[in-house]
Amino acid sequence: MRTSLHYRAGMHYLLPALLFVATSSFAFGIALPLLRVERLLVFTEEPSLVGLVVGLWITGDRLLALLVGLFSIAFPTLKLGLLHVAAYAGDGAHRALPRWLSALSNWSMLDVVLVALVIFAAKTSGLAAAAAQPGLWFFAVSAILTATAAALVRRRP
Repeated sequence: MRTSLHYRAGMHYLLPALLFVATSSFAFGIALPLLRVERLLVFTEEPSLVGLVVGLWITGDRLLALLVGLFSIAFPTLKLGLLHVAAYAGDGAHRALPRWLSALSNWSMLDVVLVALVIFAAKTSGLAAAAAQPGLWFFAVSAILTATAAALVRRRP
């Protein structure tokens, strides 16, 4: 009984803080540039995740834009929304979370890994120079904190 009270007192502050930082980081992560690519020392691009999806859509790669938009923007938004509901809806609300919700965390981290691979490929090919930008770090922080918040919500008594 005492452990449950301790848990509730700590969660009362920790979970809202985690969700706030995760949600803020996610917003910055999709809006700020993910990487900086320099080609021939003249051409520089700094695309954001939203910019990448829009660019794919405009250039006719609509299926790819849809997939990236779903797995990188829509699903993480859904997960954060459901976590907010579960965190603030009171005792027992965490039981209403779908079981597949935890699988969405893996997809968020996959995006971070893919961008890191693109940076590595650009650097080793010699055709372009690439570097991580703040959007990638915010996106990674959001994915980690969202997974942590989901674990805390699931552990609620």
